[in-house]
Amino acid sequence: MVFLNPALAKTSGGIIGGIQAKSNWIKNMVGGTSGKLTDKGIKSFIARKVIGSKLADGQGLYLLITRAKTASWRIKYRIEGKEKSYTIGTYPQSSLAQARLELKEVKASLNKGRDPVVARRITMAQAAAHSESTFRAVAEEWFAMKEKEWSLTHHTKSKRAFERDIYKALGELPIESITPSVIAKAIETINKRDVLETATRILQHLNGVFRYAQAKGLCEINSAAPVKEILPRKKINGRMPALLDWNSLGALLRAAEAARLSPSVRAAHRLLAFSATRISNVVQAEWKEFDLDADIPIWVIPRAKMKDHTRVGDHRIPLGPQITAELKQWGKLFGRKGYVFPSPTGNQFISRESLEKAYRVTLNMSGKHAPHGWRSAFSTLARDNGFEQDVVELALDHAHGNEVMRAYDRGERFTQRVGLYKWWGEKLTQAQNGAEVIELTKKVA
Repeated sequence: MVFLNPALAKTSGGIIGGIQAKSNWIKNMVGGTSGKLTDKGIKSFIARKVIGSKLADGQGLYLLITRAKTASWRIKYRIEGKEKSYTIGTYPQSSLAQARLELKEVKASLNKGRDPVVARRITMAQAAAHSESTFRAVAEEWFAMKEKEWSLTHHTKSKRAFERDIYKALGELPIESITPSVIAKAIETINKRDVLETATRILQHLNGVFRYAQAKGLCEINSAAPVKEILPRKKINGRMPALLDWNSLGALLRAAEAARLSPSVRAAHRLLAFSATRISNVVQAEWKEFDLDADIPIWVIPRAKMKDHTRVGDHRIPLGPQITAELKQWGKLFGRKGYVFPSPTGNQFISRESLEKAYRVTLNMSGKHAPHGWRSAFSTLARDNGFEQDVVELALDHAHGNEVMRAYDRGERFTQRVGLYKWWGEKLTQAQNGAEVIELTKKVA
């Protein structure tokens, strides 16, 4: 039976209108059409802190005061004849409006014949799997696999390239969501530094990561494959640019001394010139590889760091007095622990690219002399000055099929290499100090 206030009926359009108005008035008082509760009523209920008490909103949604005296939203539902409970969260972190929205999702799941608790577990599992298949996670797995195949130098350099140029753009993205255009943008950004070789090498590794992800079922397509089209075709150069006369080499050494280079790049450039070894060995040189106080100062590069892994024994470079003195002075300034050439950016050592850029941009040697050019100059000028080819090739650790030549590496040829590097250091020092003197003429009045 409905008891109707006559005044309400009169102002609401008769008996029927009065009943509808009464119904709307009751709903407004207890929280609107979505349920019975209001925030005011909820707060009053929670304030009593009666453990185990419940406050219903309707359609199975209710608040429960837990043993910890927190108010937890629950939804009571039945599926396959069994009564179950679905936990939403605590109030007020999960508001009344949020709880009602969650109720709608639970009802929708039930209407499809799905258990909402099971559905939530599946969603959470998918989210966990989703987080484990980010590009960074997959790339780290790929690098770990490649560690057994690659040299230490190549592996370290490749990982650093990803950390520097790729992870910021792609690292946290799910690998299956990465499109060719996203990769293209990252590669274009790298190539804008005028480092086509670096961009090409990184793209090759990206292809490897995506093929690995495909094999593991983490993505369907290799999104890196089409990106090669945005890179210009690499010029086919048989040789790295190199200066091959003493005057030009001396001018380059003087220019480097006058240029604005970071201390580590300048010192690395000097070791590169006087040792004629590969740029990767120089930038990753460690103090433990050097014995500067021996009767014959020496730099022993572990075979794992060398390009040729088939040879027996580490690569030994006897150091001339000029570069030995410079390294000793460098060690006094920065200590003889860790990497010889620490990076000013906070990395363990300077990058190969920083040294290449110094030659290409700062010293304006693009197309004239690359860091690798010191090896060409060393080889050409040494042979032109009567040093045996075998001695020169062994000094540069070039691969040989001749087993007799390999045996020389641990024999008397090392003594000849000592003489070779002593000569090389003296000639470079003379070239650096031998600038042509241009006499100035007086102006005629």
